[in-house]
Amino acid sequence: MSREEKNDRAGLDRRTLLRGGAAAAFAVPLGVFGAQAFPFRAASPRIDFSQFLICKTASDAPALTGAPRKLKLSWNAGAVCLVPVPVAIDHGFFKKHNLDVELINYSGSTDQLLEAIATGKSDAGLGMALRWLKPLEQGFDVKIAAGTHGGCMRVLSRTNSDVDKLADLKGKIVAVGDLGGPDKNFFSIQLAKQGIDPNKDIDWRAYPGNLLQLAVEKGEVQAFLASDPIAHIWLKDSTYKEVASNLDGEYKDKTCCILGLRGSLVREEPQVARAITQALLDAAMYTAQNPDVAAASFQPYAPKAASLQDLQAMVRYHTHHHHPVGEVLKRELKAYADDLKSVSVFKASTDTAKFAERIYVDVFGV
Repeated sequence: MSREEKNDRAGLDRRTLLRGGAAAAFAVPLGVFGAQAFPFRAASPRIDFSQFLICKTASDAPALTGAPRKLKLSWNAGAVCLVPVPVAIDHGFFKKHNLDVELINYSGSTDQLLEAIATGKSDAGLGMALRWLKPLEQGFDVKIAAGTHGGCMRVLSRTNSDVDKLADLKGKIVAVGDLGGPDKNFFSIQLAKQGIDPNKDIDWRAYPGNLLQLAVEKGEVQAFLASDPIAHIWLKDSTYKEVASNLDGEYKDKTCCILGLRGSLVREEPQVARAITQALLDAAMYTAQNPDVAAASFQPYAPKAASLQDLQAMVRYHTHHHHPVGEVLKRELKAYADDLKSVSVFKASTDTAKFAERIYVDVFGV
């Protein structure tokens, strides 16, 4: 095969992967009930926990004793930012805290996911703060125990477009996978802070599945929102550029994903609630310190379009060292609620301080 033929084939394969990836990313938002269970994988015997710098959030309470406590943890298996979950299994962090965790892959409605956690179909779940906060107004019995990381949402445009920064979106057509999605909420907040009304000055259009890729190629939109791993894969193609991300400005030091616990678990078994929270925070810190090892743990769940090198780059890009709890977490949740008021997602009358107090729990302070 000639070099030209190889290049043509490579371009075709990349476009095929992008379309397939877009379909996966936008057809399966984080959320839903109904799912697929992943088997518990044996822990690695090679980790010496006595040499491991864990998070400084651990309580003095004794570890769980007796038979391992069985728990169900819901997550989106395709979200590379949740790499600490398989890390916690592969490298023994759940086992260290005497937990036997079954992973449940949920995709779809966040309301259904929160209902599943609140009613005991799942004991805990991971998701995007800007996806969860609005449904949590409805009073689901779910408590936010920790942030897990920052950085996984981006604005992309074609390289030859005149959209180079977020303010350039004013008057433009921007494609999204979900008009109520966390990425749209986040970048709407950023636009509002720059004096741009995201509800009037931007033409947001929803394109499900691979229709987004076609809309971009046809020039129907001037920019689009995407999350990793799909955004990272698209950026490997020189046709696209990054315009903004949720690691810009003040948000580089804020969490975007959160851990929610069943309210009854927090009240009736606080030691168990503390154990699963600590296990995931330990795994997150391990991920930050060992990104290549962590990426290998996630690889079985990753889209085929993402190589191990891609996963390693994304793990380094995401801020797995940042996972607030307690008062710091409560302040971040209040700040997000204030932000959502600014773009009319929350009502102007919402008392965000009381809201944050109601939805969070300090599992290390109870």
